[in-house]
Amino acid sequence: MPEIAPKTTPATAPAPATAPEDRYHYRVIARALRRMEAPDAPATLAALAAELGLSEAHFQRTFSAWVGVSPKRYQQYLRLGLARELLANRRTLLDTAAETGLSGTGRLHDLFLRWEAMSPGDFASGAAGLTIRWGRFDTPFGPAIAMATARGLCGLGFAAEIGEAAAFDDLARRWPAATLTEDPAALAPWIAAAFGAETGTATEIPLQLVGTPFHVKVWEALLAIPSGHVTTYGDIARAIGRPTAGRAVGAAVGRNPIACLIPCHRAIAGSGALTGYHWGLPVKRAMLAREAARADAA
Repeated sequence: MPEIAPKTTPATAPAPATAPEDRYHYRVIARALRRMEAPDAPATLAALAAELGLSEAHFQRTFSAWVGVSPKRYQQYLRLGLARELLANRRTLLDTAAETGLSGTGRLHDLFLRWEAMSPGDFASGAAGLTIRWGRFDTPFGPAIAMATARGLCGLGFAAEIGEAAAFDDLARRWPAATLTEDPAALAPWIAAAFGAETGTATEIPLQLVGTPFHVKVWEALLAIPSGHVTTYGDIARAIGRPTAGRAVGAAVGRNPIACLIPCHRAIAGSGALTGYHWGLPVKRAMLAREAARADAA
């Protein structure tokens, strides 16, 4: 398999995936989420802003810039009942989605994803002889590690909660025999497209997935969940013809190697509980809240 052609841009100076203010906004929101969930959470936005070291006006501007709605409206999406509300009002039934042709390749925001599974031989060999480029990137959900083969992105993980070293190791061990080369410039266009959907420019992002056929079927089903909606592990199991495999589906969702683009954060428990998220529950909650708020504001 040919390698990704090296770019002339130095590997130490990749194109940023997001503007610096977006990265700052996520850090503020992540801190706010933790305080909102604490038993002694501030009673008002003014008090919360003060704890964060911001004026109330600055706090409001930060939330509005990151989400697109006012902080007062956004706060309702951060309640612990968010997942239950989404389940009641925006539950996507994947068997219906499959019947209408939404499974397989799907539209996510303004992106178009084109994906292919790694061949069984390459999977069995642990990607021996394959070169994988990787890099660190800033995103609206904090720092991320991304990896790519010549055919497309093969790994994307968020590091805000688990740390960059853990995120790197998690992605790298999926390709134990591959040669890993730090080259963020080679991945920068795809990462910029992945987190630049709000510009309204449709961009095809190629993905190369590594997983068992069962994993791939589950990830394919995830692509049918629209932004601002959720589904359950049980619904996914039924959609792929394995109605009793809810637990196995949950494990496959957790093995998704492409965070955000294959939207595993939109899968929740049938009870409405968010349950865990491979890259940290605060990241999952922030993603769902942002998507729900923007869907309502559209």
